Amino acid sequence: MKPFKTHAHIHSLNGAMDEITVLGKKEDDRQTIYIVDYRGMKCFAVYNPFHYTYYADDIYGIVKEKTNNG
Repeated sequence: MKPFKTHAHIHSLNGAMDEITVLGKKEDDRQTIYIVDYRGMKCFAVYNPFHYTYYADDIYGIVKEKTNNG
């Protein structure tokens, strides 16, 4: 998946829209979770196909990077 910019509802902005960069996605049997960059922070997002809108969780859905130390 090639990264692209779009707008999303942002959790910390109480659902107000702002620009994100969609970096990739993880799929399992139940859902697809997107990894996005919002203002330099990687976080999880979901996509609502009925509204054609992403919802990024920059409060509880922060992606923690793995380090060499574990």
